[in-house]
Amino acid sequence: MKTYQPIDCNFYDHLEAFATRRKYVRIQFFSDIHEFQTTDAIIKDLYIRDGYEFMLLSDGMEVRLDRLVSVAGIFVPGRGFDGISCECD
Repeated sequence: MKTYQPIDCNFYDHLEAFATRRKYVRIQFFSDIHEFQTTDAIIKDLYIRDGYEFMLLSDGMEVRLDRLVSVAGIFVPGRGFDGISCECD
């Protein structure tokens, strides 16, 4: 398994703000089997389990934070995703 890389602290602050506001945001990430996924959900909680950071979404899905690509159109810094578009028409 790939070593866990914590996300940027400033980006984590964005996640906390979205969770506090309880508004739907578009979340783009890679699944456990490395499939690119997009969902619209409310971030219900942020937590650490077994040394990994997770977010719990309103639909019950858990997303490991080091698998995030973008949240609400903000790309995760330092992951090489800046400037790309993950939207399909």
